[in-house]
Amino acid sequence: NNISMAAPICLIENGEDGKLSVNSQALEILEQIQQSVVVVSIVGLYRTGKSYFMNKLAGKRKGFALGSTIQSHTKGIWMWCIPHPTKPDHTLVLLDTEGLGDVEKGDQKNDCWIFALAILLSSTLIYNSRGTIDNNALENLQYVTELTDLIKVKAPGKSSPGTSDDDIDEEDSQFVRYFPNFVWAVRDFTLELKIEGRPVTEDEYLEHALTLKKGTNRKVSDYNLPRQCIRNFFPLRRCFVFGSPAAPDAMTRLETLDERDLSASFLEATQRFCQHVFNQSPVKTIKGGHPVSGRMLGILASTYVGTISSGDVPCLENAVLTMAQIENQAAVQEGIKVYKEGMDKAVTFPASLEGLSQQHRHWEKLALERFASKSFKDDSGQHMSNLGSKIGQHYAILLDHNEQVSEQACQELLAQLSAPIAKKLEEGFYAKPGGYELYCKDRDALVAQFRAEPNKGVKAEEILDQFLKMKEVESRSILQADQKLAENEKQIAAEKQRAALLEQQRKAEEEKCLVAERLLEDERESHKQKLRVAEEKAQQELDSSRQEAQRALQSKLKEHEELLQKGFQDKADLMEKEIQNLKAELSKGNVWTDYILPVVKEGLKAASAFLKYKSIKKL
Repeated sequence: NNISMAAPICLIENGEDGKLSVNSQALEILEQIQQSVVVVSIVGLYRTGKSYFMNKLAGKRKGFALGSTIQSHTKGIWMWCIPHPTKPDHTLVLLDTEGLGDVEKGDQKNDCWIFALAILLSSTLIYNSRGTIDNNALENLQYVTELTDLIKVKAPGKSSPGTSDDDIDEEDSQFVRYFPNFVWAVRDFTLELKIEGRPVTEDEYLEHALTLKKGTNRKVSDYNLPRQCIRNFFPLRRCFVFGSPAAPDAMTRLETLDERDLSASFLEATQRFCQHVFNQSPVKTIKGGHPVSGRMLGILASTYVGTISSGDVPCLENAVLTMAQIENQAAVQEGIKVYKEGMDKAVTFPASLEGLSQQHRHWEKLALERFASKSFKDDSGQHMSNLGSKIGQHYAILLDHNEQVSEQACQELLAQLSAPIAKKLEEGFYAKPGGYELYCKDRDALVAQFRAEPNKGVKAEEILDQFLKMKEVESRSILQADQKLAENEKQIAAEKQRAALLEQQRKAEEEKCLVAERLLEDERESHKQKLRVAEEKAQQELDSSRQEAQRALQSKLKEHEELLQKGFQDKADLMEKEIQNLKAELSKGNVWTDYILPVVKEGLKAASAFLKYKSIKKL
């Protein structure tokens, strides 16, 4: 689970023909990572030194290819998984992307997809550039202006009721909920951090560069577009500026240089940059706020690349539904594994009904909790119901096996205890006056011994009933042959024998009823457990979704306030609708009606067939 790769591996290959594909070897590595992942990707123009930063984050001098010529080295997206330096039980996944704007490739559409994939897969996106954040630098970030054409939040036909063409920006406003944190790293920065002679922080420098211009002409619109996109899509923004790390002639040997040969300011900025990425980069989540594991990241990469390769546009909602189906099926398998392995180790056959029932309830509870920890968006309760059915089926198998073992154990015990009586019969021991009394004494002692024997299981009274009925002819024969007894005494003894058999039959029936009642109680308890786990899971998912919406609302309110302060009333008015929609979303949602009720209905539809069968059989 705790993967630490010695070197990076290509995750998404970019063929000579521009076709993207996912590397199966990289998927195998991700498949092993069950921990939550923090995914940090870096994008930027080719030959801007992106790989150096990624190697620093990995704590290595070498790894991602730096390259010392003007030729781009990284093709596609490369991945390096290491234990997270500051978050225990988390894995840091570093993604180094192919340089954008490679003149040798000359394929802008391909660049756009690489950029979009970096956003879709990461929880922190680093944009690496050289020089300053000026208009030219922002124009080089043209890919951000095309994101609305490359990524969709909702599946076609899933728009909210009443959505019209006037609401075309509604989905775009959702990006803020699902896009990564944004860090702009400016390399070879030579200016002073001052605006109009006033010292500013790196973040203030970035915000100043993203300031919008007033006006409606084409020139102003072109100027504002990339800035507006960054402001809209990436509300959590940070900036780090780095002076030149070394003399120009040493730059080609950057990965081999000792830190003593690098400038102090560069090292200080690099350390702050790394600490920020380690401490502030969140766990990768998907729509709904569910944390992503390495295995899930692999599914996301495969889903998105498959969609792009088919000529379609990646959709966050579709990707989540695809992943949910795969992960929920896997969660069912994990749950049934917990139950089966737990029961197999805990139960010794033949078991008492109470002991078997207690173990069943205990391991079912753990199985449901394991399922809940791995599953998400099981809105209909289909997968939990499926797990419940599988547990019920396995419990039925164990119940049958327990009965068989109990039956066999009881039969063997009765055969052993009745052997001396059979020998006496064979020797004619009871064929004499007073023989019936001797026979009854031995038979009653056998019954007492049988009942005193522990660990007979659930069939003890039923098998004893069958045994005594089978011996009835034998008993009657000895009674009739006993010359010591008068005829009326024989009738009284026969009547007493019938009463004893009826009493034993009653005990056998009572034993069956107790089994049936216990099974029905197990089912009631199972239903309560499912409701409890489903309610807790639903509340957790609702809380995550609300936190997601709350973060989006806060970012919109902040942007709205800045627009008003700077006189962009028209843009602020447009944002007002987004804010109201988010507030409305936060004010609605009932755990029971929206989440639990479907699970209850599904659970009732999929009532455990084994219990019906067992209860009818017992009664």
